Amino acid sequence: MVATNQTSLQPASFLLLGMAGLEDLHTWLSIPFCLMYVTTLLSNFVLLFVIVTERSLHEPMYLFLAMLAVADLILSSSTVPKALSVFWSLSKEISFHACLTQMFFTHFSFIVESTVLLAMAFDRYVAICNPLRYATVFTHPVIAKIGVAAIARSFCVMFPTIFLLQRLLYCGHSIMPHTYCEHMGIARLACTDISVNIWYGFATTLLCPGLDVVLIGVSYSLILRAVFRLSSKDAQVKAVGTCSSHACVILMFYTPAFFSFFTLRFGHNVPHHVHILLANLYVLIPPMLNPIVYSVKNKLIREKVSQILFSTGKSFSITSIFTN
Repeated sequence: MVATNQTSLQPASFLLLGMAGLEDLHTWLSIPFCLMYVTTLLSNFVLLFVIVTERSLHEPMYLFLAMLAVADLILSSSTVPKALSVFWSLSKEISFHACLTQMFFTHFSFIVESTVLLAMAFDRYVAICNPLRYATVFTHPVIAKIGVAAIARSFCVMFPTIFLLQRLLYCGHSIMPHTYCEHMGIARLACTDISVNIWYGFATTLLCPGLDVVLIGVSYSLILRAVFRLSSKDAQVKAVGTCSSHACVILMFYTPAFFSFFTLRFGHNVPHHVHILLANLYVLIPPMLNPIVYSVKNKLIREKVSQILFSTGKSFSITSIFTN
């Protein structure tokens, strides 16, 4: 063949296999996947509704929490519906451009969430270590700029990956042993050199979520140092309690994500289905648990959610009485 067009060697679509090696368990795996996704949708939408409708919650910490909820919804909704479709054998096929779109929004929302978690860590640092400056540092315009910066940062990091994948030749390879499309999962199907993709992915991981983790760690180290200098035990307990929810969310978010990232590149002895399962955990568990953890730990959010649920249940019971 002479001068074959590059686009002709891009597959029209990919075939997602799901958990390769665990096909017999797809139906059973779909049950927790579906339950966790429904919980994610309900809990994040309730949290967003509470924060948007309650003016008393229009404070920096809660506005960051609303950003986190939006990122969680995008992250889970970009991947879980297609995974369920694969598990239920409804549609395992995804077009090449739809695959790139899914890949973009999955990684885009992950970087947005990482940026928001970093902003929340800095928010807690200023609130605890420099409380007198808190109101002047975290104004509404500043929070809006942080949100825009998170989006711009994620877009600038992920947009080049679309072109990095489009330039590759796939030579008809279209079978992807995964439940959704990710950057290196697509790149490894190419029949040409993917070293640029590997190094770009490695560099962006270290410079985005990797750097965020380091800065978050520094913030919480300074917070703990300031907390244990407090003379009041009650103040220490309150400060640690406030930060513990953030620490839980951070561990839930980064641990499976980084484990999946490094397993893909260096864990050649790790079974493939284990890697795919880990890759699904970081798009399932944090979006589901984030609003639950914050609602349980934060008294004000807990009270507002209880009020809404109680009033909804009460109105429902009154309506049912009149309709019967």
